[in-house]
Amino acid sequence: MSMLRGSGAYAMDEERKYKVGVSIVIPVFNEINTLRPLYDSITAVLKNEKKEYEIIFIDDGSTDGSFAGIKELSAADSRVRLIKFERNFGQTAALMAGIDAAEGEIIVTIDGDFQNMPDDIPLLLREQEKGYDLVCGWRYERKDGFFLRRIPSTLANRLISWIFKLRLHDYGCTLKAVRSKSIKSLKLYGEMHRFIPGIIAHEGGKVTEIKVKHNARAFGKSNYGLKRVLKVLFDLFLLEFMMYYSTCPIHFFGYFSVAGIGLGVIVGSFTLYQRYVTNLPGVNLLPLVLLTMFLILIGVQTILIGILAEIAIRIFYETQKGSTYCIEKVINRPK
Repeated sequence: MSMLRGSGAYAMDEERKYKVGVSIVIPVFNEINTLRPLYDSITAVLKNEKKEYEIIFIDDGSTDGSFAGIKELSAADSRVRLIKFERNFGQTAALMAGIDAAEGEIIVTIDGDFQNMPDDIPLLLREQEKGYDLVCGWRYERKDGFFLRRIPSTLANRLISWIFKLRLHDYGCTLKAVRSKSIKSLKLYGEMHRFIPGIIAHEGGKVTEIKVKHNARAFGKSNYGLKRVLKVLFDLFLLEFMMYYSTCPIHFFGYFSVAGIGLGVIVGSFTLYQRYVTNLPGVNLLPLVLLTMFLILIGVQTILIGILAEIAIRIFYETQKGSTYCIEKVINRPK
């Protein structure tokens, strides 16, 4: 089992009885002005669907009265549920809390700032009926700043697509529809919510994207900045390690070890050549000797770190009774 998933296997999720057909998960942080119009738009769209639904708002430490606004909606509509954080934990934590609480077979995530349009939700659901585990929104005509939002986003999307080998135009769009069995056991941290498509595809899920509308932000201010871009890059590096080397960290550290020792041998050979073959007078070889020792020492230390990580991983899987694989289905032969 992937270390990005919890101990509960999702392979047997097909037997689960869902209470509703669709769960709408909405992270909220200081969005008091958009709550009512967003709720009205969602209910107007979903009343034409033939599926029972629920709407889950996650108040991520709002300070503008959003909690009171959601509470009012919940009191008037039993399909509205509310989760309140003690403080601001970030969008990934809010989404995971909503996903954990969701009781629907299909989970639709959407931002609380009303930049995503609820009338695109049926399009996601229709596309998912073709057999996809996850349908992502693609903000084809994005209404955001060019330099601080769209350019960094484009570069990030290309990098993430390259890492996951899944070509998507818009990993950052919150508007998604995903099967509960594919996402319930995921454990995400930091800014990793944007990597959900890549993780699901990496574990064998079918992922696609469709064009969706995008509104300019009418109220409040965006929480996106260049600092967040750095967080995404750090999370992407961690995720790369967790996906491809979490069961064999010695391979990851081994590359650096071989590179360090190899460079040390090359520099050391060059030093010996200068000392005993060229033998140029007045040449100080001490820096090369120190560099040789440094590179070899780094290589040895790196391989030792890999061995310790390997031991830690084995202890994790054995004590947690986990496995290094995920089973989609088990079919027994008839007796």
